[in-house]
Amino acid sequence: MAEAQDFTLKIRRFDPESGEQAHWQDFGVELDPDRSVLDGILQVKDREDASLAIRCSCRAAICGSCGVRINGKSALACNTRLSDAKQTASNGAITVEPMGNMPVIKDLIVDMDAVHWKKIQRVVPWLLPEGEPPEREYIVPAEAMIDVTQSMACIQCGVCVSACLSLEVDPEFIGPAALAKAYRFVGDPRDDHTEERLRDLAEDPHGIYDCTHCFACIEVCPKDVAPMSQIMRLRRRATADFGIKDSNNGYGHEKGFVDIIEKWGTLHEAQLLPRSFGQGSAIRGQVEPDAVKQLLRDMPTALRGLRAGKITPKKALMHPKLPGQKNVRRIFEEVEGKKERLELNLYIVGDDGDQAEGAQAEGSGES
Repeated sequence: MAEAQDFTLKIRRFDPESGEQAHWQDFGVELDPDRSVLDGILQVKDREDASLAIRCSCRAAICGSCGVRINGKSALACNTRLSDAKQTASNGAITVEPMGNMPVIKDLIVDMDAVHWKKIQRVVPWLLPEGEPPEREYIVPAEAMIDVTQSMACIQCGVCVSACLSLEVDPEFIGPAALAKAYRFVGDPRDDHTEERLRDLAEDPHGIYDCTHCFACIEVCPKDVAPMSQIMRLRRRATADFGIKDSNNGYGHEKGFVDIIEKWGTLHEAQLLPRSFGQGSAIRGQVEPDAVKQLLRDMPTALRGLRAGKITPKKALMHPKLPGQKNVRRIFEEVEGKKERLELNLYIVGDDGDQAEGAQAEGSGES
């Protein structure tokens, strides 16, 4: 065991009963550098200030209770070593503050019920099987559950919710944790309401198309659930498997984007907007009343692009094809020529894909 070292914890304090504003308070701790930030916080609570509030239980990254922000990054306090936290600390002090996107109850404790659990309930987090419950348990082949193994690993710590940039902009966004939970049931072969679940999440303006692909939830998840990847799976199931043409233009945007890349090799931005509003069709996007209204609404953005020189009439009307565009089209033909969509669940096979065979994720045996 390494010798104990001195660390400084700069903790965000807030007590609503005191009437004071939130403030920072420094504490010194002496611990083995391999001990966790949570150990440091509990030493402060034990030796210096018993009023310091933090939620914790297992201290082994299993219960998901001790989510905080350490040096600005959402994480489990029990799963972050003091030595690692010190390396990213500014001025040598490890900052610890409550998770973001949720109201603070006291010090490092946030109201999970107000945001996280409310959003989990929104996605109907239980199986909805067909007909009456079976007399005996529903036995599912192990390979059929590979697809949802990753989302089932979630410990509901709320760290991804804390880090979500979309939630900062739109507090009504269903959020990464809840949508990952939604995929756990969408991908379960025992559930009989797959299309209804997907249509509900696609039509909700705060649903699956509110995610901005920032990867923040993937970076902070302590269990490698990769919530953003689950959201992308929900989108693929909605568009490719059920052809759900939602009112949020998610279907049109995806189809328009893919078709443009297949045709030109690079993004033709002047084509993308009308195609998105026209369910993938540039013509529909310019003649259908609802699509025209949306185009007119976004016209000021296009005019600003013209003034800034980002868009020119020539670029808008004539988009050059990428050299070697035939190779891009060949890739499309090869992928689309497969009988079924093959996606590898990296939670099972690892990043190198050495065990790729038989570790098929969504698309296996789907109708």
